[in-house]
Amino acid sequence: MRMHQQGGVASGGDRPNAGVDVSKHHLDVCVGDDARRVANEAEGWGELTAMLQAAQADLVVVEATGGYERGLVCALQGAGMSVARVNPRQARDFAKSMGVLAKTDQVDARVLRDFANVLARQEARHKYIAPMLEPACEVLAELMTRRRQLVDMRVAEHNRLEHAGKRSVGSITSVIKMLDKQIATVDRHIDDHMDHHFGSQRELLDSVKGVGPVTILTLTAALPELGRLGRRQIAKLVGVAPLADDSGSRQGKRRTWGGRADVRAVVYMAAIVAMRHNPVIRAFYERLVAVGKPKKVAIVACMRKLLTILNAMLRDQALWDATRHIQLEPKA
Repeated sequence: MRMHQQGGVASGGDRPNAGVDVSKHHLDVCVGDDARRVANEAEGWGELTAMLQAAQADLVVVEATGGYERGLVCALQGAGMSVARVNPRQARDFAKSMGVLAKTDQVDARVLRDFANVLARQEARHKYIAPMLEPACEVLAELMTRRRQLVDMRVAEHNRLEHAGKRSVGSITSVIKMLDKQIATVDRHIDDHMDHHFGSQRELLDSVKGVGPVTILTLTAALPELGRLGRRQIAKLVGVAPLADDSGSRQGKRRTWGGRADVRAVVYMAAIVAMRHNPVIRAFYERLVAVGKPKKVAIVACMRKLLTILNAMLRDQALWDATRHIQLEPKA
Protein backbone atom coordinates (compact mmCIF):
# COMPACT_ATOMS: atom_id res chain seq x y z
CA MET A 1 0.00 0.00 0.00
CA ARG A 2 1.11 3.58 -0.61
CA MET A 3 -0.32 7.02 -0.08
CA HIS A 4 -1.93 8.59 -3.13
CA GLN A 5 -0.73 12.07 -4.20
CA GLN A 6 -4.02 13.60 -3.07
CA GLY A 7 -3.76 12.05 0.40
CA GLY A 8 -5.84 8.88 -0.02
CA VAL A 9 -4.63 5.31 0.19
CA ALA A 10 -4.19 3.60 -3.14
CA SER A 11 -3.03 0.18 -4.18
CA GLY A 12 0.33 -0.36 -5.82
CA GLY A 13 -1.32 -1.31 -9.13
CA ASP A 14 -2.92 2.09 -9.76
CA ARG A 15 -2.37 3.39 -13.28
CA PRO A 16 -0.84 6.87 -13.46
CA ASN A 17 -2.59 9.84 -15.04
CA ALA A 18 -0.98 12.40 -17.33
CA GLY A 19 -1.16 16.10 -18.10
CA VAL A 20 -0.05 17.70 -21.36
CA ASP A 21 0.59 21.42 -21.75
CA VAL A 22 0.15 22.39 -25.41
CA SER A 23 1.84 25.23 -27.26
CA LYS A 24 2.30 25.95 -30.95
CA HIS A 25 5.70 24.28 -31.31
CA HIS A 26 6.01 21.79 -28.46
CA LEU A 27 4.20 19.65 -25.90
CA ASP A 28 5.18 19.29 -22.25
CA VAL A 29 3.95 16.04 -20.73
CA CYS A 30 3.97 14.90 -17.12
CA VAL A 31 2.94 11.32 -16.31
CA GLY A 32 3.52 10.20 -12.76
CA ASP A 33 6.92 11.66 -11.86
CA ASP A 34 8.23 11.56 -15.44
CA ALA A 35 8.33 14.79 -17.45
CA ARG A 36 9.31 15.29 -21.07
CA ARG A 37 9.06 17.78 -23.94
CA VAL A 38 8.31 16.73 -27.52
CA ALA A 39 7.57 18.59 -30.74
CA ASN A 40 3.95 19.40 -31.52
CA GLU A 41 3.97 17.48 -34.80
CA ALA A 42 3.23 13.97 -36.00
CA GLU A 43 6.56 12.56 -34.84
CA GLY A 44 6.14 14.12 -31.39
CA TRP A 45 2.56 12.83 -31.11
CA GLY A 46 3.80 9.31 -31.80
CA GLU A 47 6.61 9.61 -29.25
CA LEU A 48 4.25 10.96 -26.61
CA THR A 49 1.64 8.27 -27.33
CA ALA A 50 4.26 5.53 -27.00
CA MET A 51 5.45 7.05 -23.72
CA LEU A 52 1.94 7.12 -22.26
CA GLN A 53 1.18 3.60 -23.44
CA ALA A 54 4.40 2.32 -21.87
CA ALA A 55 3.40 3.99 -18.59
CA GLN A 56 -0.13 2.53 -18.95
CA ALA A 57 -1.62 5.99 -18.39
CA ASP A 58 -5.28 5.95 -17.39
CA LEU A 59 -6.47 9.49 -18.17
CA VAL A 60 -4.74 12.25 -20.13
CA VAL A 61 -5.79 15.85 -19.51
CA VAL A 62 -5.08 18.37 -22.27
CA GLU A 63 -5.92 22.07 -22.40
CA ALA A 64 -8.00 23.37 -25.29
CA THR A 65 -5.47 25.68 -26.92
CA GLY A 66 -7.02 27.21 -30.00
CA GLY A 67 -6.77 24.04 -32.06
CA TYR A 68 -3.06 23.35 -31.44
CA GLU A 69 -4.10 20.32 -29.39
CA ARG A 70 -6.24 18.76 -32.13
CA GLY A 71 -3.58 16.54 -33.71
CA LEU A 72 -2.44 15.22 -30.35
CA VAL A 73 -6.00 14.45 -29.22
CA CYS A 74 -6.68 12.53 -32.45
CA ALA A 75 -3.42 10.56 -32.05
CA LEU A 76 -4.18 9.65 -28.43
CA GLN A 77 -7.78 8.69 -29.15
CA GLY A 78 -6.63 6.66 -32.14
CA ALA A 79 -4.41 4.70 -29.73
CA GLY A 80 -7.44 3.97 -27.53
CA MET A 81 -6.54 6.35 -24.70
CA SER A 82 -9.02 8.38 -22.61
CA VAL A 83 -8.51 12.11 -23.15
CA ALA A 84 -10.14 14.99 -21.27
CA ARG A 85 -9.89 18.34 -23.04
CA VAL A 86 -10.40 21.09 -20.44
CA ASN A 87 -10.89 24.82 -20.63
CA PRO A 88 -7.66 26.73 -19.78
CA ARG A 89 -9.61 28.82 -17.25
CA GLN A 90 -10.61 25.66 -15.39
CA ALA A 91 -7.01 24.45 -15.30
CA ARG A 92 -5.76 27.82 -14.02
CA ASP A 93 -8.46 27.99 -11.34
CA PHE A 94 -7.47 24.49 -10.23
CA ALA A 95 -3.82 25.56 -10.03
CA LYS A 96 -4.70 28.55 -7.86
CA SER A 97 -6.83 26.37 -5.60
CA MET A 98 -3.78 24.15 -5.08
CA GLY A 99 -1.62 27.18 -4.25
CA VAL A 100 0.33 27.02 -7.52
CA LEU A 101 0.80 30.64 -8.59
CA ALA A 102 3.86 30.23 -10.85
CA LYS A 103 3.18 29.54 -14.51
CA THR A 104 5.59 27.79 -16.87
CA ASP A 105 5.00 25.03 -19.40
CA GLN A 106 6.50 22.44 -17.06
CA VAL A 107 4.47 23.69 -14.07
CA ASP A 108 1.30 23.67 -16.16
CA ALA A 109 1.94 20.05 -17.21
CA ARG A 110 2.28 19.01 -13.55
CA VAL A 111 -0.90 20.89 -12.64
CA LEU A 112 -2.76 19.15 -15.45
CA ARG A 113 -1.47 15.81 -14.18
CA ASP A 114 -2.85 16.63 -10.72
CA PHE A 115 -6.11 17.72 -12.34
CA ALA A 116 -6.21 14.35 -14.13
CA ASN A 117 -5.75 12.59 -10.78
CA VAL A 118 -8.89 14.33 -9.53
CA LEU A 119 -11.02 13.77 -12.64
CA ALA A 120 -10.02 10.12 -12.92
CA ARG A 121 -11.60 9.37 -9.54
CA GLN A 122 -14.92 11.06 -10.27
CA GLU A 123 -17.96 8.78 -10.49
CA ALA A 124 -19.09 10.68 -13.57
CA ARG A 125 -15.63 10.77 -15.19
CA HIS A 126 -17.19 9.85 -18.53
CA LYS A 127 -18.61 13.39 -18.69
CA TYR A 128 -15.09 14.78 -18.95
CA ILE A 129 -13.84 12.39 -21.63
CA ALA A 130 -13.62 14.09 -25.03
CA PRO A 131 -15.70 12.26 -27.65
CA MET A 132 -13.96 10.87 -30.72
CA LEU A 133 -13.54 13.54 -33.37
CA GLU A 134 -15.60 12.56 -36.40
CA PRO A 135 -13.76 13.33 -39.68
CA ALA A 136 -16.90 14.70 -41.36
CA CYS A 137 -17.60 17.01 -38.42
CA GLU A 138 -13.95 18.08 -38.35
CA VAL A 139 -14.08 19.12 -42.02
CA LEU A 140 -17.32 21.02 -41.43
CA ALA A 141 -15.78 22.85 -38.47
CA GLU A 142 -12.84 23.92 -40.65
CA LEU A 143 -15.21 25.24 -43.33
CA MET A 144 -17.25 27.08 -40.69
CA THR A 145 -14.10 28.69 -39.28
CA ARG A 146 -12.95 29.76 -42.73
CA ARG A 147 -16.35 31.24 -43.53
CA ARG A 148 -16.32 33.23 -40.29
CA GLN A 149 -12.84 34.55 -41.11
CA LEU A 150 -13.94 35.69 -44.55
CA VAL A 151 -17.08 37.35 -43.19
CA ASP A 152 -15.02 39.18 -40.55
CA MET A 153 -12.66 40.46 -43.25
CA ARG A 154 -15.60 41.62 -45.37
CA VAL A 155 -17.09 43.51 -42.41
CA ALA A 156 -13.71 45.17 -41.78
CA GLU A 157 -13.47 46.27 -45.41
CA HIS A 158 -17.02 47.65 -45.35
CA ASN A 159 -16.13 49.64 -42.24
CA ARG A 160 -13.06 51.06 -43.97
CA LEU A 161 -15.11 51.99 -47.02
CA GLU A 162 -17.17 54.48 -45.01
CA HIS A 163 -14.17 56.74 -44.34
CA ALA A 164 -12.03 55.90 -47.36
CA GLY A 165 -10.72 58.55 -49.74
CA LYS A 166 -11.38 58.53 -53.46
CA ARG A 167 -8.11 56.73 -54.21
CA SER A 168 -8.84 53.93 -51.74
CA VAL A 169 -12.47 53.22 -52.66
CA GLY A 170 -11.59 51.20 -55.76
CA SER A 171 -9.13 48.98 -53.89
CA ILE A 172 -11.54 48.33 -51.03
CA THR A 173 -14.41 47.59 -53.41
CA SER A 174 -12.26 45.08 -55.29
CA VAL A 175 -11.35 43.32 -52.07
CA ILE A 176 -15.01 43.17 -51.02
CA LYS A 177 -15.97 41.62 -54.37
CA MET A 178 -13.17 39.06 -54.01
CA LEU A 179 -14.30 38.21 -50.47
CA ASP A 180 -17.90 37.81 -51.69
CA LYS A 181 -16.71 35.27 -54.27
CA GLN A 182 -14.68 33.40 -51.67
CA ILE A 183 -17.63 33.27 -49.27
CA ALA A 184 -19.87 31.97 -52.05
CA THR A 185 -17.31 29.25 -52.85
CA VAL A 186 -17.05 28.19 -49.20
CA ASP A 187 -20.86 28.19 -48.93
CA ARG A 188 -21.02 25.78 -51.89
CA HIS A 189 -18.49 23.48 -50.23
CA ILE A 190 -20.51 23.63 -47.01
CA ASP A 191 -23.77 22.81 -48.81
CA ASP A 192 -22.20 19.83 -50.59
CA HIS A 193 -20.62 18.54 -47.37
CA MET A 194 -23.83 18.99 -45.38
CA ASP A 195 -25.91 17.21 -48.04
CA HIS A 196 -23.44 14.32 -48.19
CA HIS A 197 -22.85 13.79 -44.45
CA PHE A 198 -25.56 15.62 -42.47
CA GLY A 199 -28.57 15.64 -44.77
CA SER A 200 -31.09 14.21 -42.30
CA GLN A 201 -29.99 16.49 -39.46
CA ARG A 202 -30.13 19.48 -41.75
CA GLU A 203 -33.67 18.60 -42.81
CA LEU A 204 -34.83 18.33 -39.20
CA LEU A 205 -33.31 21.64 -38.09
CA ASP A 206 -34.47 23.44 -41.23
CA SER A 207 -38.10 22.58 -40.42
CA VAL A 208 -38.07 25.04 -37.48
CA LYS A 209 -39.01 28.64 -38.19
CA GLY A 210 -36.19 30.90 -37.04
CA VAL A 211 -33.41 28.38 -37.67
CA GLY A 212 -31.49 29.41 -40.78
CA PRO A 213 -28.47 28.07 -42.71
CA VAL A 214 -25.82 29.71 -40.47
CA THR A 215 -27.51 28.40 -37.33
CA ILE A 216 -27.72 24.89 -38.79
CA LEU A 217 -24.05 25.03 -39.81
CA THR A 218 -22.88 26.20 -36.38
CA LEU A 219 -25.01 23.72 -34.44
CA THR A 220 -23.83 20.84 -36.60
CA ALA A 221 -20.14 21.76 -36.55
CA ALA A 222 -19.68 23.30 -33.09
CA LEU A 223 -22.31 21.40 -31.07
CA PRO A 224 -22.08 17.72 -32.07
CA GLU A 225 -23.57 16.81 -28.67
CA LEU A 226 -26.97 18.17 -29.78
CA GLY A 227 -29.51 15.37 -29.54
CA ARG A 228 -27.22 13.20 -27.38
CA LEU A 229 -27.50 15.00 -24.03
CA GLY A 230 -30.35 15.93 -21.71
CA ARG A 231 -31.91 19.39 -21.89
CA ARG A 232 -30.15 20.66 -18.77
CA GLN A 233 -26.78 19.39 -19.93
CA ILE A 234 -27.09 20.91 -23.40
CA ALA A 235 -28.21 24.26 -21.92
CA LYS A 236 -25.16 24.35 -19.62
CA LEU A 237 -22.87 23.38 -22.48
CA VAL A 238 -24.05 26.34 -24.58
CA GLY A 239 -24.20 28.71 -21.61
CA VAL A 240 -27.92 29.50 -21.44
CA ALA A 241 -28.71 27.68 -18.19
CA PRO A 242 -29.35 29.86 -15.09
CA LEU A 243 -26.73 29.06 -12.45
CA ALA A 244 -27.39 29.42 -8.73
CA ASP A 245 -25.52 32.03 -6.65
CA ASP A 246 -26.63 31.26 -3.08
CA SER A 247 -24.65 31.40 0.15
CA GLY A 248 -26.12 30.82 3.59
CA SER A 249 -29.33 32.81 3.93
CA ARG A 250 -28.51 34.92 0.87
CA GLN A 251 -30.27 33.92 -2.31
CA GLY A 252 -28.53 35.57 -5.24
CA LYS A 253 -29.81 36.08 -8.76
CA ARG A 254 -29.51 33.21 -11.20
CA ARG A 255 -27.19 34.08 -14.08
CA THR A 256 -26.01 32.40 -17.25
CA TRP A 257 -22.26 32.05 -17.52
CA GLY A 258 -19.64 30.31 -19.64
CA GLY A 259 -20.47 27.95 -22.47
CA ARG A 260 -19.69 28.00 -26.19
CA ALA A 261 -19.85 31.60 -27.33
CA ASP A 262 -20.07 30.89 -31.06
CA VAL A 263 -23.05 28.57 -30.57
CA ARG A 264 -24.72 30.95 -28.12
CA ALA A 265 -24.46 33.81 -30.62
CA VAL A 266 -26.33 31.97 -33.38
CA VAL A 267 -28.93 30.62 -30.94
CA TYR A 268 -29.53 34.22 -29.81
CA MET A 269 -30.17 35.39 -33.39
CA ALA A 270 -32.37 32.36 -34.08
CA ALA A 271 -34.39 33.06 -30.93
CA ILE A 272 -34.88 36.72 -31.92
CA VAL A 273 -36.26 35.62 -35.31
CA ALA A 274 -38.34 32.86 -33.73
CA MET A 275 -39.92 35.33 -31.28
CA ARG A 276 -41.49 37.01 -34.31
CA HIS A 277 -42.25 34.12 -36.66
CA ASN A 278 -42.40 30.92 -34.58
CA PRO A 279 -45.77 30.57 -32.79
CA VAL A 280 -44.37 28.47 -29.93
CA ILE A 281 -41.44 30.75 -29.12
CA ARG A 282 -43.54 33.90 -29.63
CA ALA A 283 -46.24 32.70 -27.23
CA PHE A 284 -43.59 31.65 -24.71
CA TYR A 285 -41.89 35.07 -24.84
CA GLU A 286 -45.15 37.01 -24.57
CA ARG A 287 -46.27 34.96 -21.57
CA LEU A 288 -42.97 35.56 -19.73
CA VAL A 289 -43.13 39.30 -20.36
CA ALA A 290 -46.79 39.39 -19.30
CA VAL A 291 -45.95 37.95 -15.86
CA GLY A 292 -43.27 40.59 -15.32
CA LYS A 293 -40.06 38.92 -16.48
CA PRO A 294 -37.43 41.40 -17.76
CA LYS A 295 -37.14 41.27 -21.54
CA LYS A 296 -33.50 40.15 -21.45
CA VAL A 297 -34.41 37.30 -19.11
CA ALA A 298 -37.29 36.35 -21.41
CA ILE A 299 -34.95 36.32 -24.43
CA VAL A 300 -32.49 33.99 -22.69
CA ALA A 301 -35.41 31.76 -21.69
CA CYS A 302 -36.47 31.66 -25.35
CA MET A 303 -32.92 30.71 -26.35
CA ARG A 304 -33.01 27.85 -23.86
CA LYS A 305 -36.50 26.83 -25.01
CA LEU A 306 -35.46 26.78 -28.67
CA LEU A 307 -32.30 24.82 -27.88
CA THR A 308 -34.30 22.29 -25.85
CA ILE A 309 -36.72 21.81 -28.74
CA LEU A 310 -33.91 21.30 -31.26
CA ASN A 311 -32.20 18.86 -28.91
CA ALA A 312 -35.42 16.82 -28.55
CA MET A 313 -36.03 16.84 -32.31
CA LEU A 314 -32.60 15.40 -33.07
CA ARG A 315 -32.90 12.92 -30.22
CA ASP A 316 -36.24 11.63 -31.50
CA GLN A 317 -35.45 12.20 -35.20
CA ALA A 318 -38.73 14.12 -35.49
CA LEU A 319 -39.63 17.07 -37.69
CA TRP A 320 -41.00 20.29 -36.20
CA ASP A 321 -44.48 19.90 -34.74
CA ALA A 322 -45.83 23.12 -33.17
CA THR A 323 -48.74 21.30 -31.52
CA ARG A 324 -46.43 18.88 -29.72
CA HIS A 325 -44.17 21.59 -28.34
CA ILE A 326 -47.03 23.78 -27.19
CA GLN A 327 -48.39 20.82 -25.23
CA LEU A 328 -44.96 20.15 -23.68
CA GLU A 329 -44.32 23.80 -22.84
CA PRO A 330 -43.43 24.11 -19.11
CA LYS A 331 -45.09 26.61 -16.81
CA ALA A 332 -43.26 29.90 -16.18
